[in-house]
Amino acid sequence: MLFCSSRFLQFFALVGALYWLLPWKRARVYLLLAASFWFYRELCLELADARLAWIVLGMACIDYVVGLALEATSSKRGRQLLLVTSICVNLGVLGYLKYANFFLKAVAQSADLFGLHIHTGTLHILMPIGISFYTFEAINYTVDVYRRKLPAERNLANFLLFILFFPHLVAGPIVRSRDFLTQVRRPKRWNWLRCQWGLSLLLSGAFKKLVVADRLALLVDPVFGEPGAFATGATWLAVAAYALQIYGDFSGYSDLAIGFAHLLGYRLGPNFNMPYLAVNISDFWRRWHISLSSWLRDYLFIPLGGSRGSRWQSARNLLITMTLGGLWHGANWTFIVWGMMHGLLLAGHREFRNWCDHRPRLSAFLASSAGTVLRVLATVGCDILLWIPFRARTFGDMATILERMFSIVPGRRADLPEISLLFLFLLLVIGHLFTLRVRWLQSLRRLPAFVQAGAYAAATTAILLLAPPAGKTFIYFQF
Repeated sequence: MLFCSSRFLQFFALVGALYWLLPWKRARVYLLLAASFWFYRELCLELADARLAWIVLGMACIDYVVGLALEATSSKRGRQLLLVTSICVNLGVLGYLKYANFFLKAVAQSADLFGLHIHTGTLHILMPIGISFYTFEAINYTVDVYRRKLPAERNLANFLLFILFFPHLVAGPIVRSRDFLTQVRRPKRWNWLRCQWGLSLLLSGAFKKLVVADRLALLVDPVFGEPGAFATGATWLAVAAYALQIYGDFSGYSDLAIGFAHLLGYRLGPNFNMPYLAVNISDFWRRWHISLSSWLRDYLFIPLGGSRGSRWQSARNLLITMTLGGLWHGANWTFIVWGMMHGLLLAGHREFRNWCDHRPRLSAFLASSAGTVLRVLATVGCDILLWIPFRARTFGDMATILERMFSIVPGRRADLPEISLLFLFLLLVIGHLFTLRVRWLQSLRRLPAFVQAGAYAAATTAILLLAPPAGKTFIYFQF
């Protein structure tokens, strides 16, 4: 039931047709809710166990009840207790299902350092797909109700659709309760312009995923799967290719999710904004996985104190936020290191920016065209190197890759995909232009309907011809 599979497209065509044929607003909500739960149950069945879908439903019902109780309770102590209960339930379920074995292993390794040999064993736990995403959405809702920024949703179906809406359920974008619940209550009317916008997003997402990301996986996977076997040049090539692969994979998924939502009359916020054109690491996080970075800012960094304290307190808050953001991605020390490094870079960039404020000539150069190009290249270089711990399976693999990159060693050459990397790079640039689709979409809208249909058909055919025979699962499905 992946977005690009024929089975999902058949499912969406049926749901979309029934959705727009139904004249009643409430019936549409119930249809989407039933379709979303069925979709998630089928996906759990394909990847693990269909019963995992009931965990999500149960957690959502608990948050619904807590929201009503928060609104009905005037006692500050009672409201705090309800908030803590909701957060503990959500994080407790997430922690057990996703991190239990990681922490057991960490305890055993820590005991070994003191000469204590503890056998913790391994728990056989199945993790519901997308649990990290909908946990954050549920916490967002409860905290906003607690802060009285949002009234509690009294209609259970509306609330469950907020959590289970199938375009964003598995890998985001992480939606805000205020934005989505308002849309659930609003009547929907068919809009051909919205349909065109949604179709353009679907083509953009399919192109990034099938043509760019899945092609680059043919180069990246062998090198990271056996890092000690490849030569220096091949290792550099694979590391750079992974930066493009993960962008194409995740931004492609986001485009697909937003596009499918558009076709159902819902608007999800943008999740990417050309991150590899960022001029510094702070700018990168304003462009990369926007829904996650803004969530971490609003519900973790600012509550920790944000930038209100001293420079060291601000740096501490950044480091804690990004370290936990790294842990959110996966139960592995490599993700934690990846998050910590980004936290250190963000703190370092703030100090560098303050240092430059007292040096007008340097600030003027950095603001010039040449300085901007230099800043973009430096940011991209940092991003590429920091994707190594994100992709590497272990610290050993990470050390091997870095050793191979920074010393001239012989080894196997990279097996380049059938389409050259240069051609893939050009295709990715074209994919970037898809994100600036307003002008060409306006031009396309003025053409006759049969010309528009031909353009969409030609783009779809080109994507199918350029895609590799065997597709890959979306990278962020594992989170």
